[in-house]
Amino acid sequence: MRRTMLFLPGNTPNMLINGDTLGADSIIYDLEDAVSPDEKDAARILVRNTLKYMRGKGCEIIIRINPIESDYWQADLEEVIPCKPDLIMPTKVGSGQDVQIVAEAITALEKRAGIPEGSVGILPLIETALGVEKAFDIASASPRVAGIFLGGEDLTADLHCKRTREGQEIFYSRCRLVCAARACGVEAYDTPFTDVEDMLGLEKDTQLAKSLGFSGKAVISPRHVETVNALFSPTMEEIEYAHDVMDAIEEGRRQGKGVISLRGKMIDAPIVKRATQVLEMERQMFGGEDV
Repeated sequence: MRRTMLFLPGNTPNMLINGDTLGADSIIYDLEDAVSPDEKDAARILVRNTLKYMRGKGCEIIIRINPIESDYWQADLEEVIPCKPDLIMPTKVGSGQDVQIVAEAITALEKRAGIPEGSVGILPLIETALGVEKAFDIASASPRVAGIFLGGEDLTADLHCKRTREGQEIFYSRCRLVCAARACGVEAYDTPFTDVEDMLGLEKDTQLAKSLGFSGKAVISPRHVETVNALFSPTMEEIEYAHDVMDAIEEGRRQGKGVISLRGKMIDAPIVKRATQVLEMERQMFGGEDV
């Protein structure tokens, strides 16, 4: 479950150490945009040491590395892969081949470190027009791919348009990524809402992302975590309905019914699928306890 993925600069010790206490499902240690070229080496070592000695529990760890066109990405992987982060986020991904290059490098480093092959997943960051158009190829490029993630700021720069509060300029890209991800059986994650002070704008943007089919959303401020978590979580009413659906299905089976209804509405396969998804989120949120 990745309702929220919180970006933390890789060169800020206090934020790295306390990242797992900020409420996000995933923490993204950023070695790319947040770190200037003259601080890359120090940031890698800091992130490595955080993973090795101060890794918190109950929070997924993602490492955003530099683009494969840069001189930094291989050194990024060499430092962090032995510490077995959950996911690597390659940036500026424009093709399935980009993903395969990163996947092959991870495989080699896993073997060198004695880590079981496939331990570290990949979450490609798509932030160019080419990447959007190649989204299906990217999502299906490797078994390591856990999802695909839209980067709106760099994308709008590549599209030669202004990033707006309403987000109409990335509507097509959002839809394209969700369709590609679902076609490949992986998740899709939305770009951050970058105005830290505009909580109403954050709420509207998050509601839109959820309505389009995204599984979660990245955030750049701890202030945004609670809102995004809440909006990507099922409500108590939705959880109760999901339990009622599964109870009705079980009762129908016991009675040998071919057609099952609940509250005057036939229960078909899509309703059962949505109920199953809600119950899985409930399990992850509450550890399988009754709510």
